[in-house]
Amino acid sequence: QAQFVESGGGLVQPGGSLKLSCAASGVRISDYAMGWFRQAPGKERERIGYISIGGHIDYLDSVKGRFIISRDNAKNTLDLQMNSLKPEDTAVYFCNAVYWTRPWGQGTQVIVSS
Repeated sequence: QAQFVESGGGLVQPGGSLKLSCAASGVRISDYAMGWFRQAPGKERERIGYISIGGHIDYLDSVKGRFIISRDNAKNTLDLQMNSLKPEDTAVYFCNAVYWTRPWGQGTQVIVSS
């Protein structure tokens, strides 16, 4: 059983919005610094943002002001609200613990295209 299951991806036009969700099992996300990662075609996986145990959130400059990371501790989910999407945001998106990395899930694909 996957510890992280990402969902919410899809096809969206530039300027549109999507909300991704990461459902965790076997781990309590509030006990770990959690990050969102993405891997674009032909590119290495990169961390686009994270939320610390204490709730501090930071992002790559390329998504800052457009993406919002949040936790829902009751649901044990990590969410990513993506606004003003650009074609360069096209990638498979993953979640994982930042330091105690678990096996990667399948991710959810986001395609931003006209």
